[in-house]
Amino acid sequence: MFIRKKQNKSGSISIQIISKVKNKYKLVKSIGSSKDQNEIEKLVELAKVEKSKLESQESMFIFEKDSMLLEYISNISNNQVKTIGPELVFGKIYDKIGYNKIPNSLFRHLVISRLSFPLSKLKTTEYLYMYQGIEVNVDKIYRFMDELSDKYKSEVEQISFNRTKELLGGKIGIVFYDMTTLYFEASEEDDFRKTGFSKDGKHSNPQIYLGLLVGLNGYAIGYDIYEGNIFEGNTFIPFIERICGKFDINKPIVVADSGLLSGKNIAYLKKLGYEYIIGARIKNESTELKNSIITLEKSEKIIHELKRKTDDRLLITYSESREKKDKKTREKGLKRLEKRIKNNQLSKKDINNKGYNKYLKMKGEITVEIDYDKYNSDAAWDGLKGYVTNTKLTSKEVIANYSNLWQIEYAFRMSKSDLRIRPIYHRKRARIEAHICISFAAYSIYKDLERALKLNNSEISIRNAYELTQNIYQVEILLPESKSIQKIMLKLSEKQQELLKIVNQTF
Repeated sequence: MFIRKKQNKSGSISIQIISKVKNKYKLVKSIGSSKDQNEIEKLVELAKVEKSKLESQESMFIFEKDSMLLEYISNISNNQVKTIGPELVFGKIYDKIGYNKIPNSLFRHLVISRLSFPLSKLKTTEYLYMYQGIEVNVDKIYRFMDELSDKYKSEVEQISFNRTKELLGGKIGIVFYDMTTLYFEASEEDDFRKTGFSKDGKHSNPQIYLGLLVGLNGYAIGYDIYEGNIFEGNTFIPFIERICGKFDINKPIVVADSGLLSGKNIAYLKKLGYEYIIGARIKNESTELKNSIITLEKSEKIIHELKRKTDDRLLITYSESREKKDKKTREKGLKRLEKRIKNNQLSKKDINNKGYNKYLKMKGEITVEIDYDKYNSDAAWDGLKGYVTNTKLTSKEVIANYSNLWQIEYAFRMSKSDLRIRPIYHRKRARIEAHICISFAAYSIYKDLERALKLNNSEISIRNAYELTQNIYQVEILLPESKSIQKIMLKLSEKQQELLKIVNQTF
């Protein structure tokens, strides 16, 4: 507020108290007018006193409003505040993919919980109650899990496949397959959970194998789980046949790592009419081929093509960065061997072809030493990578397609870190299978969100998106007059607004 002297047409001056509200001037109070200068000065002094009173009253009113507001806010309880971000983002994608066709709402809650707060099933019930206001007994969850895989796995796979086919333009021409181990915290084995070679480095823990099939860009197609001590190569052909038969996929090109396909599997794939691209174990080729490989020109601009006796094409590429990595890895292995020899930790029984033990040899009858000639000769293989294929694709197309295999490795990393699919605490096979089924659906949603963010050239990462959903809140307020409940979403950050806009426009 301020005091204004207004010149009137009669020649007098009016003394007024004026306020400015939204860039507009408003007359608060008129004190009086006069032509006499002494009287005008008295009116100004009177206006100052009145202005002070008015400002004091206004402050008291504002203070009362603040006090009322603070009192109201302090009476809002925790159960009136809900975390709605996961449902707004992941729930919308869940519906778009088609998982809402699964009749039991528990599946929805478990999948979205796995995406937003990947916890144990007991902790999931606490999360649902605290943040979603949904009360679910943990025993009810376990009863649902006991029947989930048998009832809904096939449908979950079908829904996921339909979405992948849609995203890839209606055709699945190439598929990528790999396996990983999932370990258990419990130490006891059973008919399903077995100790075996662990890719997680948990060799003493019981484990299972998870086989995953994806299309281009890592979009989910299907999965299976196997006993923890099974040979990986024995799972591949039955799995591919089951998936292709179920979804009527007409002999796609199969891309897999070398560890999955034995010579027997490759021969069987040919017999069934499949084309394939496989990572080659070039050091296991025939002596003739190996001699040819190590004499090839090492150039990143050249893809060498050699013929195998099986009429497959063997492609060889070179990478300088791969050579540096291979050399560094060999040197680390050598230093470990030298340290063990120095500490007398190696004996005749350690001489084998496992890992870097291949560089060991006997000196006399009791002394183990390192065969440095063999170690140095291995340098010829540094930087080389091989691919076996029976396709008619060009060499560049073969390499490009195989390079997409990282998508499935990324899927495993995402599942193990972001979705925390491991370690698994369940003991019953049905619940283990249910846990994998829930994680598979969650992975499909993750990939769809990742695609949407890329399509919109967003700088929001998939991990950042997951974090943003956790802080989108809604308050439920009971209006005192109408006695109706009003739901109010708290103000979003710019990134949260961007995320919701992308999800709403894409799905």
